[in-house]
Amino acid sequence: MKKITLTKILLLFVFCGSFAQQEKGITGYNNWLNSWTDFKPNQTEYGEPTQILSGDITENTTLTKRNTYLLLGEVYVTNEATLTIEPGTVILGDFKTKGSLIISRGSKIIADGTATDPIVFTSNKSDKKQGDWGGIFLLGNAPINIFGGISSLNYGLKPSSTENISYGGDDAYSNSGVLKHVRIEYAGKRTVGHEDFSGITFAGVGIKTSIFNVMVSYSQGNSFNVLGGEVLLEQAVSFRSSKNDFKFNHGAQANIYNSLAVRSPYISSPDGSKCLHVSSYNIKEDADASKKETLVKAENLTLMNVSNDIKYDISVGLVQEAIYVGPDVSFSIDKSVISGFNPAVILDERIAINNDNLAKIQFTNTYFNNCKGNIFKKGQTNNDDLESWYGSRAFDNVYSKGPDSETFIDSDNSRKPDFRLKVNGIIASNDNFDDED
Repeated sequence: MKKITLTKILLLFVFCGSFAQQEKGITGYNNWLNSWTDFKPNQTEYGEPTQILSGDITENTTLTKRNTYLLLGEVYVTNEATLTIEPGTVILGDFKTKGSLIISRGSKIIADGTATDPIVFTSNKSDKKQGDWGGIFLLGNAPINIFGGISSLNYGLKPSSTENISYGGDDAYSNSGVLKHVRIEYAGKRTVGHEDFSGITFAGVGIKTSIFNVMVSYSQGNSFNVLGGEVLLEQAVSFRSSKNDFKFNHGAQANIYNSLAVRSPYISSPDGSKCLHVSSYNIKEDADASKKETLVKAENLTLMNVSNDIKYDISVGLVQEAIYVGPDVSFSIDKSVISGFNPAVILDERIAINNDNLAKIQFTNTYFNNCKGNIFKKGQTNNDDLESWYGSRAFDNVYSKGPDSETFIDSDNSRKPDFRLKVNGIIASNDNFDDED
């Protein structure tokens, strides 16, 4: 009997070891990026559109896989209508009219793709480039911290009614629909005199909205833009965005889990771009202090710069910080990877370094790799106190300077990369860069 028991225990250890996974960064026994993502979207052809979408959609409508759709100008889903999109459907954003899709408050989108049949929003140009078309706006009734509790999109949009671009309210549990296994490519068109479009904007969206497995690639603006509301982003991917990968503002209450941001030093906007940009307001006087400040809880993120020579790219100013934390916010990140930035984190110069503020800004169990500096305050030349604080054993952070090939399972694979950390691949280091380099 003892022999049988010992054999079972031994087999259990072997089985668990063969399926071991790294606890930091994006996680999973399998590479969940497979099947539904596309890291070379410019090489995929979708053919000519067979149906045109334009104007207002005021009744329940279904887009089918057998058709290819063209977003012509600004397309609004209004009147509490639901837009349902079948798995495998392709929607092309028109370049000339900056095609855009706006789901107004009270209406819904049900874009429920599958891993083998994702829903794709992309450019209608044969030679696709960043900012070819507008983007997607999902508007809800959840709280924002702007005075009055309701705001309007500022992108130069021209709806038939201003109500179609209004967002915010009192229902944190509101439901704007489902986005699952969806790709958004080459969006984020620039505007004159207004904010640039993002790949997808969640404005006042409630927590019952389901957002899983959404990939935004080659956006000229932010990839994911969260304006207030309460959202959960899970297995979200931002790839080679020009601006911020994930931006949170206006009192957003956000959880982001098991998600990925891959930057390129040669694509990033020169006017500032980060993986995570966390702020409570643009102008403090516009924010209602009685409302919640922005709160972001991040877990199992991988934030990385892909570069052939990260030290050189940092030295010539092509690389910025991965995370910006503004004043009057709460931010925590746990079990994550931040690789190849200068530095890893910047705290706004208006944040006083004291116990109250440090209690609101948490970095725990995180792997800092190939970063020239870890956690700095903007405009402060000596950040030793911050580095010492977050480098203490209480936070269990790790520091290293390993190349991508030794850090990630298969980050060099151009078609099906695997950005999970190699199991037991972390080697601690006191310095990220040698002083003499």
